[in-house]
Amino acid sequence: MKTRTLVLAAALGAASLSPAFAQQAITVDADELTQTVRTLASDVFEGRAPGTRGEERTLGYLIARFEALGLEPAGTDGGWLQKVPLLHTRLGTPATLAFATPKGAMAPVVAQDIYVSTIRPDDAAQIAEAPLVFVGYGVNAPERGWDDFKGMDLKGKVAVFLINDPDFAAQPGEPAAGKFGDRTMTYYGRWTYKFEEAARQGAVAALIVHNAEGVGYGWNVVISPGGENYDIVRPTEQLTSLKLQGWLSAEMSAKLFGAAGLDLAALEVAARSPGFRPVELKGVTMGAEIPVTQEVVASHNVLAKIPGTTRPDEIVMYGAHWDAYGEGKPDAQGRIYRAGANDDALGIAGMFEIARAMKAAPAPQRSVVFGAWTAEERGLLGSEYYATNPVFPMDKTVANLGLDILQTAGAANDVVLVGQGQNTLEDDMARVAATQGRTVTPESLPERGLFYRADHFSFAKRGVPVMLLMGIAGAANLKVGGSAAGQAWIDAYTGQCYHQACDAWSADWNLDGAVQDIELIGAIGAELASSNRWPQWKAGSEFKGIRDKAGVPGQ
Repeated sequence: MKTRTLVLAAALGAASLSPAFAQQAITVDADELTQTVRTLASDVFEGRAPGTRGEERTLGYLIARFEALGLEPAGTDGGWLQKVPLLHTRLGTPATLAFATPKGAMAPVVAQDIYVSTIRPDDAAQIAEAPLVFVGYGVNAPERGWDDFKGMDLKGKVAVFLINDPDFAAQPGEPAAGKFGDRTMTYYGRWTYKFEEAARQGAVAALIVHNAEGVGYGWNVVISPGGENYDIVRPTEQLTSLKLQGWLSAEMSAKLFGAAGLDLAALEVAARSPGFRPVELKGVTMGAEIPVTQEVVASHNVLAKIPGTTRPDEIVMYGAHWDAYGEGKPDAQGRIYRAGANDDALGIAGMFEIARAMKAAPAPQRSVVFGAWTAEERGLLGSEYYATNPVFPMDKTVANLGLDILQTAGAANDVVLVGQGQNTLEDDMARVAATQGRTVTPESLPERGLFYRADHFSFAKRGVPVMLLMGIAGAANLKVGGSAAGQAWIDAYTGQCYHQACDAWSADWNLDGAVQDIELIGAIGAELASSNRWPQWKAGSEFKGIRDKAGVPGQ
């Protein structure tokens, strides 16, 4: 049986742990990882799509595994589950979708010039002659001295945004340079933030000017959902004000601005200044009448725990998502299920291994909770629902540690850090990695904002310090083949199998690197669970103020 062991006393320093726990070890069994992945990625689970027969089978399997490991249920009403009602919408063929401009009407071609969807439970998305307002990057960041809105009333209007942060394209000496981490994306740069902020400002719709470099992918990715969207079911008073949200192609954007007598390229430069003020596209309005098909899909998170002995109300949480993409068109080999063997059955397998090791050790002082999230692939919705309706209070949650895609190309000399400069868990990562003979390498393309694209982020938004291990965040320096081999693995996985049927278990997998990462994050959580330490957000993090307001110890 292939195992690797990381002894906590050596890795972390016995002084930081309870005497009993300092004698224990975290052991990860690669064979167990393999068996779990082969099971979850098999056709029996039909691609693990939320709200399907595949979900029912997946839930039964996860609960049985947690029970066999000796964990206790941590869901609602004393059970293993937390029900997650999902709103599923799909736009039909527009009866009307047009812009009125001083130079005449413009009828954008759906999927060519414009892409829109909705997360409102309406039977139709209706917008009547709503004025367009360019709000630059749409950033409202008082801690950085930046406000793109300047009191502009957006009620009943369409907000038009640039993607990424104000300093993404800034030149040296420009006012925005360095304000938002240079090329490292902050949350203000994510498209999700743009839509959320537009709703907070009362807009009726929000459109983002597409820029492949700024968002990290081409127009083909933007349009791939085909007008379909998901959200958690929200009370009426919490519904977004946005009837439609989406993207404009770069070409269509230039035409609309030109029709209003504006130079979009010049405005992009102006938006890189804190003095920027919103600009109305005079004479340009948007009208839409689009039928909406909607349904509520019942899905579930699975929650298990190891109760703490002396501070059971303080929570160290691990998370991985159980869902994948379900059934799709047959690939070249005739496979129809997009079962996510790596994304994220391997993360679930790693979580089981951490749970097994912790359960075999003396009970921790704090409770350790394991969350298997639904609907990550639909927009982090299972974790978002939990964060909106927490079973355990956020101000009592010490940290959230996430596993989502681990590299399967072998042992590495380093570990890739996602979200450099956010919180002190990255210092723990460096410390524990050093005991493994590894160093820390920052993610290679921080401008793509991977820190904001996995389930841990639902907790970061509530001020909980987080860590994510994600194998595609940067090329691991593999012991065999170095960084070139690590990049080759990323290119092959993301270029061929990411979200496709070929994300399947393979006998060619080498799980030594995944074992290293699982042991690392397992050790960090084990230390936190048997200590009184609270990780801290670092100065400059957009989430520090949230935790500070909560009055969490050590903040």
